[in-house]
Amino acid sequence: QVQFVESGGGLVQAGGSLRLSCAASGFTFSNNNMGWYRQAPGKQRALVARIYISGTTIYADSVKGRFTISRDNAKNTMYLQMNSLKPEDTAVYYCNTLGIREASWGQGTQVTVSS
Repeated sequence: QVQFVESGGGLVQAGGSLRLSCAASGFTFSNNNMGWYRQAPGKQRALVARIYISGTTIYADSVKGRFTISRDNAKNTMYLQMNSLKPEDTAVYYCNTLGIREASWGQGTQVTVSS
């Protein structure tokens, strides 16, 4: 069974940094395009960063220049380095394949940015 386990969230002040990790299992990680998603209070889940099998990355405009997505295929793990955090980044962050496995969403990891 496919599983995603997110970690690394926390409470930080505006301007601070966090590094999120996503441990994936139950599928061939290296053969899948991956993404980080977030859901803020009162909003739908949105894609914020993606990384393809090739290593190519694409970011939502709201995080471009501040967030960096990466992957370590040998560890079946994806990362999101978040710098210069803003209060509007406050959300639960999830990982999934870009071809979303809807039955496999993890618990996510909470990121709270105080002003």
